Amino acid sequence: MSVPQLLVHDHADNVGVVVVEGLQAGTDMLCVVTHDNSDFRMTVSMDVPIGHKVALKDLEPGDTVIKYGQDIGRIVAPVKKGAHVHTHNLKTKRW
Repeated sequence: MSVPQLLVHDHADNVGVVVVEGLQAGTDMLCVVTHDNSDFRMTVSMDVPIGHKVALKDLEPGDTVIKYGQDIGRIVAPVKKGAHVHTHNLKTKRW
């Protein structure tokens, strides 16, 4: 049995959360959707620290980021599927 590297709460989410240490670019990740325990595979395009997000699809500036079924902010720089999503390309909508 493989251990998942990325968890996604719901199929509507457009980012998942890295749940392993030392995730390296080029890794073919096992991704698990916790809502229904389904899974899929995806390749991460850059090193991503544990607890950080990975884009599940291409995202453009202005797109809303959905994590755990919630709006957590907007994209401010283009992000390709499999790339790291964090403060360099995601900003809160609060300010």
